[in-house]
Amino acid sequence: MTVLPSFVQDRWQTPEDAGRPVHDAVTGEEVARVSSSGVDMAAVLDHARTVGGPALRVLTFRQRADLLDRLAAYLRDHREELYALSARTGATLFDARFDVDGGLGVVKSYVALGRTELPDATYLVEDAARPLGRGKGTFLGQHVCVPLRGVAVQINAFNFPVWGPLEKLAQSLLAGVPSVIKPATPTAYVTARLVELVVASGVLPAGAVQLVCGGVGDLLDHLGEQDLLSFTGSADTALALRNHPVVSARAVRFNAEADSLNCSILGPDAAPGTAEFDLFVDQVVTEMTVKAGQKCTAIRRAFVPAAVQETVLEAVVDRLGGVRVGNPADPDVRMGALAGLDQRDEVRAAITRLRKAATVAFGDPDRVAAVDADDTRGAFLSPILLHGADPDLEEPHSVEAFGPVCTVLPYASVEHVVDLAARGRGSLAGSLVTADPEIARRVVLELAPWHGRFLVQTTANAQESTGHGSPLPTLVHGGPGRAGGGEEMGGVRGVLHHMQRTAVQADPDVLAALTGQVGP
Repeated sequence: MTVLPSFVQDRWQTPEDAGRPVHDAVTGEEVARVSSSGVDMAAVLDHARTVGGPALRVLTFRQRADLLDRLAAYLRDHREELYALSARTGATLFDARFDVDGGLGVVKSYVALGRTELPDATYLVEDAARPLGRGKGTFLGQHVCVPLRGVAVQINAFNFPVWGPLEKLAQSLLAGVPSVIKPATPTAYVTARLVELVVASGVLPAGAVQLVCGGVGDLLDHLGEQDLLSFTGSADTALALRNHPVVSARAVRFNAEADSLNCSILGPDAAPGTAEFDLFVDQVVTEMTVKAGQKCTAIRRAFVPAAVQETVLEAVVDRLGGVRVGNPADPDVRMGALAGLDQRDEVRAAITRLRKAATVAFGDPDRVAAVDADDTRGAFLSPILLHGADPDLEEPHSVEAFGPVCTVLPYASVEHVVDLAARGRGSLAGSLVTADPEIARRVVLELAPWHGRFLVQTTANAQESTGHGSPLPTLVHGGPGRAGGGEEMGGVRGVLHHMQRTAVQADPDVLAALTGQVGP
């Protein structure tokens, strides 16, 4: 069985031990083994800083964008291979495209940004000079953003083994900072193949990207003041990373995108029979079944007016009844497996906790008739729709089942649903389906402090809308509180996260020499 190598110091290194087995989510067969044994983490970081960093920093933003463009074109030609490999993670073809094409779309977005919104220079002059003195304008100040001299370490989640590393890589490379990719073990073989393709493309300079398969070992101990650490995954792991003594003591720039209890709200005006009602039902079912609900932005709490809760349940149950679960190779299968048996067990345990406050309206957590698959070997789970008749109970607002699970909760008024939504203590994404602009205004302004992104879904934008759970590279992707307090992506913001903003105070001639601009 293949033991995945790491790509460090511009060479492939095989682990020194047998590694940890990783299994096919559909068949249970062993796919690969994963270990970082023998990797010198200090040398990895040093190589990025001394080789990758200088090679990237001599390039302008436009030149870095050109590299990303060439890389995206190369990867696009090999995406069918990534689709096929993704099937072993339990992903349907739709899921695989969501991951692979989504990641390539993010790269292309940053290509466009580098060519249109950033200068043909190695650093960014952020604003105009402004007078600092009271005399003749001989003392001015201006902000300059330069690439950090360290390395961007990315620790990724298992659910998006292609999109996850590509979105972080695109931002760091455009900023002029090398990257070290550490994939989640259950789907590391997909990310490893992605990096193999990146290396084979020959596009990036030496040291620009490295891959560590397996545990992080003592990597965090060697981070420095110019380094960055980005994490996607559970809130508990995010907390541990944030509190790592080196990360804290050296003020390592840290960004977390953590799982959150995202919600969607059916507006009080969106009665059964309206187009808005149907949009809401479609959105809930989609978010439950795409990637088998393994999305950090998926709807976990569906808030509906108390008077229509039974009608909503009936409509969602009817739609879920047509969802076929099983082998992604079967064209009729709508939802594949979870990432592994351990993940399925975690979701089942979370469902047990949620059932203290809710009843099962659809699905059986313990069994499912999987199409063209053995459900005792594959990590299959039925979509589980729960109904929490009492929305004030704690569990729906504190327990996340990271899978195809959603709880329908009734509300009495706009004020009530705003309070309930905020009990999630911070979310990546929220949404409201309504035709009433005034209701939208009230809900958005009250819930904005608790959300990184909030979608108002209407019939006017339904055809173009990317839906509740799709992050967009031009907008902030992150959230406050439980969601990690970070901001991934967000256009230029994502690039500037990898740069140092410095206020330069000088006379006009010095500033002109530095920035190419004359006068305040």
